[in-house]
Amino acid sequence: MSRAILRDSLSVALTVGVYGIAFGAAAVEADLSVLQACVLSLLAFTGASQFAVVGVLGAGGSALSAVTAASLLGIRNSFYGLRMAPILQVRGAKRIAAAQLTIDESTAVSVAQEDKGLSEMRLGFWATGIGVYIFWNLFTLLGALGATALGDPAAWGLDAAVPAAFLGLLWPRLISKSARIVALISIFLCTLLIPFAPAGVPVIACALIPFVFAFVGGRK
Repeated sequence: MSRAILRDSLSVALTVGVYGIAFGAAAVEADLSVLQACVLSLLAFTGASQFAVVGVLGAGGSALSAVTAASLLGIRNSFYGLRMAPILQVRGAKRIAAAQLTIDESTAVSVAQEDKGLSEMRLGFWATGIGVYIFWNLFTLLGALGATALGDPAAWGLDAAVPAAFLGLLWPRLISKSARIVALISIFLCTLLIPFAPAGVPVIACALIPFVFAFVGGRK
């Protein structure tokens, strides 16, 4: 059973980690250095938020807009933390490590083992979280180095890395009707705002839509 969990964790980690190549290339396209791209992956370690940062900066937005957009997208990890805390029951340095590794994939694999017991849930969390962290950072480095070696990323079409990778991360999560509705509303709003709003504002506005949707739905 543990071997099956490790196999699933490795599969998820490798699949998600490969997107780090797109992030590394996108970061270089947004005028970040290889070192800055790698540090962002090491410390932030949340794909959607990282792509939001380089997307806003690449479009000419301010650092404040980039951080705001990334923070709004990263709020969901706090809710994952509330779900995982009673399962992991960690303290001290291990608690800090768990917080860093609390992402969509580690939470999903852990919760999927719920019928197998706490030990399997913990194994799924740690194996997936550590695996994604290693592969994400490795491929970030490769993507950034590759984009630097190629010269102008836009000449190779790498300026499309952010929207393409973002869509790749988002698409598998659109499994419910409400999620698809939120996505469509976000697309519509972003399309309306892009010609008029400063860079970064459309992303921030769209990041607020799920919270508005949840608030309205909760009042019904």
